[in-house]
Amino acid sequence: MPNTNETILKDATITTGGITHGLLNSYQAETFLKQTFEATPLMSEIRHVLRREKTGEIDKIGIGRRILRGKTENTDDGYRAKTNFDVLNYSTKAVRVPWEITEDALRENIEGQGFEATVTNLMTKQIGVDEEDLLINGDEAAANAAPFDSATAYTAGQCCTYNGKLYRFAKNHSAGAWAVADVTEIGVAGDADFVKLDNGFIKQIMANGHKMDAASYTAMNLDLYYKMLSLVPNKYNNGSLRWIMSPTRKQQWDLFLYQAIISQGGSVPEFIFKSPASIPALECPNMPNDAIILSDPKNLVEVNSYSVQIRKTTEGKEAIMQDKRFYVVHFDLDALIEEPDATGIITNLPAYSFS
Repeated sequence: MPNTNETILKDATITTGGITHGLLNSYQAETFLKQTFEATPLMSEIRHVLRREKTGEIDKIGIGRRILRGKTENTDDGYRAKTNFDVLNYSTKAVRVPWEITEDALRENIEGQGFEATVTNLMTKQIGVDEEDLLINGDEAAANAAPFDSATAYTAGQCCTYNGKLYRFAKNHSAGAWAVADVTEIGVAGDADFVKLDNGFIKQIMANGHKMDAASYTAMNLDLYYKMLSLVPNKYNNGSLRWIMSPTRKQQWDLFLYQAIISQGGSVPEFIFKSPASIPALECPNMPNDAIILSDPKNLVEVNSYSVQIRKTTEGKEAIMQDKRFYVVHFDLDALIEEPDATGIITNLPAYSFS
């Protein structure tokens, strides 16, 4: 019988204590993580690697191009095709999700005791959504985010807070007044505690991938896609690339094409809506509206360790006095890009104007 969240939770509760302290066995941990991987379209497409160690290496094996050579009968010319070996270093970060349910809520809701499993399922799905958010938008620089100071000069990549929002500087900002054009909004000020947990795909592509600044564009344009593609080496443009964008950005692209049809007459082939520049679009709600990633989803990697714990207690002073059940999920993750040269990002995309 497959493990549901409810059976995992119960199994973990039975085994909590001693040396394991609620540690799930490998099968249970993989089952729980798989449920989080299925929470969003992108999470089900990227590559997931499970490791027993919290830090380590992932082997990369590559084959060069143009390895064929001519053959001469009964002759060995000494040529051998080479295999390229490399490694990705990972270091998973420990994260947790705690929640509480009062005994009154369990007794008085329409689902009865089934409410516990319902909440656990919802929490598991939200963990998957938040995993994707962190994998995309994580930025360890947010740990040092402080209120914006007009007397301070900032370099690209630094984070700050301003008017209750959390921002990353997209370009260098000399001392002076706040300039919206210099920053990218990455959440509310309180999100710094979440964003700082890891460096996500956007941060890594901005550092090591191919970048295209669309600040000079006043509207969406097909040229944006072709210019971005021209920056990525042809060897990676092999049919596996995807445009990863927010649903809002995808809808604004559709609207741009609809308006072009109305204003110019004629028609636009259906595949242009779904696959700009013949590259399929993958909608991802956690992507910011002003950016589009170009990558093979399998080039984007999430590393998890098997050390998943699901803790539950109905004992202790707080549980008794507040008549509550307490739950915590503990696990580890890290975001990696296997081949940064095979990635690109379009930034500072124009917002659609409805005026």
